[in-house]
Amino acid sequence: MSAESPIDPTVPPSGTGCVECDAAGGWWLHLRRCARCGHIGCCDDSPSKHATAHAKETGHPVIRSFEPGEVWFWNYDTSEFYESGPDLAAPDSHPLDQPVPGPAGRVPADWSQRIGG
Repeated sequence: MSAESPIDPTVPPSGTGCVECDAAGGWWLHLRRCARCGHIGCCDDSPSKHATAHAKETGHPVIRSFEPGEVWFWNYDTSEFYESGPDLAAPDSHPLDQPVPGPAGRVPADWSQRIGG
C-alpha cells in the first residue's frame, strides 16, 4: 500500500450506482464506496463483486457502505470492520428511492436465486 492515507474525506462518490454494473447494464444487491477515491462498486453478495475488484486493482483497501443509514467501514487489508469512521463528502448513500437490489428495471425476477438466497 502507498504511503497516502486510505481515506480521503474530501472526495465525493463517483455516482449513485456501481460504476461497472451501470456501464455493462448489470445490477447489484448493495453498494460500497471506496473511502480513498469515491468509486462506487457492488458488494460481494452481488453477482460481479466490483467493490472488492476495485480494492484489489487500485490498492485502495478501505470501503464504506453506500446504503442509506449505514456508516460502517471495512478494511480489506486487515479484515477489520469499523462501526463508524470519518465523515465523507456527500452524499452518504445512493438515493432513497433507488431500490435494493437495484437499479430499477435491471434486476432479474430470480435475483435471489442468482445470489444464493
